[in-house]
Formats: sequence, structure tokens, C-alpha cells
Amino acid sequence: MPSPSSPKYADIPVITLDPSGADHQGEAARLRAAGEATGGLVRVGLPGGLVVWAVTTHELVEQVVRSPDMSKNYKTWTAYKTGELTPDNPIIGMIAVDNLVTADGEDHRRLRRPITTTFTGRRVEALLPSVTATVDALLDALPGHADADGVVDLRAHYCAPLPLRVICELLGVPEAEWPRLRHLVDSIFRTDTTPEQVAAVMADIPRFLGELIAVRAAEPGEDLTSALIAARTEGTTTMSDRELADTLWVLLTAGHETTIGLIGNTIRALLSHPDQLALALAEDRFADAVTETLRWDSSIGNFLARYPVRDVEIAGVTIPAGDAIMAPYTAVGRDPHHHGATAEVFDLTRDQRPHLAFGAGRHICPGSHLAQQQATLAVKSLFTRYPDMVLAFSGDPKPVPSLFTNALTEIPVRLTGRVEQG
Repeated sequence: MPSPSSPKYADIPVITLDPSGADHQGEAARLRAAGEATGGLVRVGLPGGLVVWAVTTHELVEQVVRSPDMSKNYKTWTAYKTGELTPDNPIIGMIAVDNLVTADGEDHRRLRRPITTTFTGRRVEALLPSVTATVDALLDALPGHADADGVVDLRAHYCAPLPLRVICELLGVPEAEWPRLRHLVDSIFRTDTTPEQVAAVMADIPRFLGELIAVRAAEPGEDLTSALIAARTEGTTTMSDRELADTLWVLLTAGHETTIGLIGNTIRALLSHPDQLALALAEDRFADAVTETLRWDSSIGNFLARYPVRDVEIAGVTIPAGDAIMAPYTAVGRDPHHHGATAEVFDLTRDQRPHLAFGAGRHICPGSHLAQQQATLAVKSLFTRYPDMVLAFSGDPKPVPSLFTNALTEIPVRLTGRVEQG
């Protein structure tokens, strides 16, 4: 097998990812193109001079995430152990957490078990009346948010408030703390932050979580935080203090940031493809629109997927134990080897093959059903209420400055499809 000094290894390019997230799809296309010449394996540059591996095909991502030779534990990453991943690196908050996302084996099963009982299909269905009421209230308020030109920012006034409210009510976050949570989550996904900003956010996150746990311990409610605290007290789960806090954090972050992006990306895709919007309206294909968006424009751009616990071979190259392997989900969603020659096309009638937007294997996202149901309801209700809506960008769309999140900072629209005359 090739070693780091072999020609095969030397031929693998390093593609430095833009921490501003300025062009996720363009970057994804470059990763796929580079991977075509190397069997689907490239190297990518991250903030702080870090270089990690990336697999650029659906097949290789599946191989990596399902391999028993891979760990999810960031503490096995050589860059973490040596201090090359510094505490002020903007990716630190997405990496160095102790919860079900970063746990292996029995620890993963122990931490995941109480979460999967919350996100059952029955419980998700029980949430839908509350979600519907929130959707209706947000839709009623949209015209009042229009500026002098009749433009409304859907991200600010629809895509973001809905998932934020849903996850905060599910976890019992006091409403007065929602803006603070939104700021922390927004900051943790950004990768254009300064060391000072990273330090401030990383200091406030444990304070926020400690305060939430204290409030719910003193005043238990019908929420997941209270349930996890009670389970620890009763001995039915053995989470440490750090594990409890970090588990709440992953639920709060992944539980709404990615759904904001999914709702927004689906809306933008439909407005950019009038024929597909017409089909969705005529045949109630909004669930298909959400599914196709998960593949075609995943709200997760990139994620550090695994760390080999022993030397492994991928695409004919030996990956040393302790290296990091990234899954560029935006890139593999349009992998023509898996999704066919029309992978670049947004098509609600596509014969869907499995996508990886929610991961795969033992670590597949436990909240995927809630996210899809929430997004489908939000998108269908929006277009049913405002079927003549049009995009109203005054310049180039502005992406969220992040390696991890593939979404826009604003989605300006005119609800009526025209500028109202005074």
C-alpha cells in the first residue's frame, strides 16, 4: 500500500476549503473533480493549517462511516492529542464535545438510547399540531415584516424562528434565553471567527447549559432536559455532568441549525425551478421537494466523519491511524456514480436512491424524521399561502460563513410576486 512518500500519495491534491463558505457548491464540484483522478480520495485544508482527508463519493463515505476500524472520538485525532488543533480554532466547538455524536461502542449506545425514545415517529406526530400552530402564526405575521419595497427575509422571519421554537420547547429552554441560544449556535457554526470570538463563545456555552440544567432541575417540566435529569437521578442513565451538557448542546444545535438550512434551501430550490414548484403545488409533492433538497443541496456542507483507530486503506492509499477523514456531504449529494448522470439536476420525480444528509450506520441522525416532517409542513404551508412568491435578491446571495453549514444568511422574497404600487 502507498506510504506518505509514494508517488500515489504525492498525487493526491490538497484543496483548501474557504472558511467563509462563499461557494459550497463550487467547492463541492472541485472536490468531486479532484476525486475523479484519485479514486475518490483528496486532502483538504482547514483553518489553523490543519490538513485532513476527504472522501468524495457516496460509496466511500458509506465505507468510512460503517467501518469498524473508524472512531467518532475526537480524542483519537492526532492533531487534537498534539495540540495542533488549538482551543481558539474556529472548528473547535464542532469537534471537542462529549456526546452521542463523538462516542463509540457501548458509550454511544448508552448516550443515544434516551434520545431515540424521544424522537419516535409517534412522538413526532404528537408534536405536529403545535408545529402547525407556530407555522400559521409565522405566516400570518410575514406581511408585517416587509420593507418599503415589499421584501421579506424568510430566513429571519420564518425559516429560523420555527425550528428554534420547536427545539427549545422540546428541551425546555426558557423563552427569554432563545435569542442567546440563537447567537451561540450561529457563532459555533461560523468558521470566519477571530480567536477572541471563539474564546467568548466557548466560555458562554457551558454557562448557558449549566443554567438550563439548573432551571429544569429546580422546575421540572414535560421536556427532554427534565427527563434526562430525572433519568440520571433514578439511575436509568449514567451520563456524567459533561455528557449531559454536551448531549443537550448537540440536540440544541443540530436540532435546529440544520433544519433552518433545510427549509431555506428547499424554498430557494423551488423558487429557482418554477416547473418543479408548479409540480409540487399541483400534485402535493412537497415531501419529495424536501427529500430532493437533502440530496441536491444538503444544509450540512462538510463534517469530520471519522478517525481511523488503525491504518486503513482507502482508494489504494494507506490512511494512518489518528488521521481525520471528512465527509463533504454537499459534494457527495451530487455524486454521479450514485445518483446518475442527472445528479446536478433538481428533480422531484427522480427515482430516489439513498442519500447521506443524515449520515448512515449507527450514528445516523435520530432527529431525521422530525426535521423532514417539520420542513415539509413549513414549505408546503408557505407556498400554499403565498403561491405567487418570488425571490428578491438585490445582489449575490450571501452564504452563512461556515465550512459546516450550507445555507444563506437571508432569503429575501416578495410574497405577492410583484412590487405593490402606492
